[in-house]
Amino acid sequence: MGVGEVKETESFREKIARRAAQEIEDGMIINLGIGIPTLVADFIPKDKKVLFHAENGILGTGPSPAPGEENPMLCNAGGFPVTLATGASFFDSATAFAIIRRGLLDMTILGVLEVSERGDIANWIVPGKRVPGMGGAMELAQKAKKVMVLTTHLDKNGRSKIVRECSLPLTAVGAAHLIITDMAVMEVREDGLYLKEVMHPYTVADVIGATEAELKMDEEVRVFR
Repeated sequence: MGVGEVKETESFREKIARRAAQEIEDGMIINLGIGIPTLVADFIPKDKKVLFHAENGILGTGPSPAPGEENPMLCNAGGFPVTLATGASFFDSATAFAIIRRGLLDMTILGVLEVSERGDIANWIVPGKRVPGMGGAMELAQKAKKVMVLTTHLDKNGRSKIVRECSLPLTAVGAAHLIITDMAVMEVREDGLYLKEVMHPYTVADVIGATEAELKMDEEVRVFR
């Protein structure tokens, strides 16, 4: 099966990543967050030249290696094994973060705990719980030219993660441009959150019922299969 093709038993995580890959343009420099965002690299067509940036010091990570072909010395910022694209380079973490802070990333793709209808992102801590640290998400969300959020629509307790106001500590205010979940694709605009697509087999009514935030529509809502 080729890169980006649909599997017969595609998971919802892979479906989200496959849809996110359609937003990536030739020549982009992109940072992938931990979780679902790391899968996006597996859905980039081979004829599209994209450089993926990792905070641990790589520019030019490629798709996930095949089982048994992992290099224990080669991983992304989340610690997962990666391959290298032609022209990849290595550098220290200071340089990796300088690339972020200088605003040189065309896009960052992040996971979230919550995202508001205004594009506020909460993804670095749950109060009272121990976490490894906030990482570079705050800088990525503030400095990347475009921020795309990939997440499940509901949390493990069945509550909407697409909310009117974030209840968790914020990572960035008004940073998200596009939100892709296992149920829908939503665009953050100045006047609100717009429903652009629903993920098959869900309906517009399903998405509205599962979303705390107010959803607007200005055109026919497409179905992504």
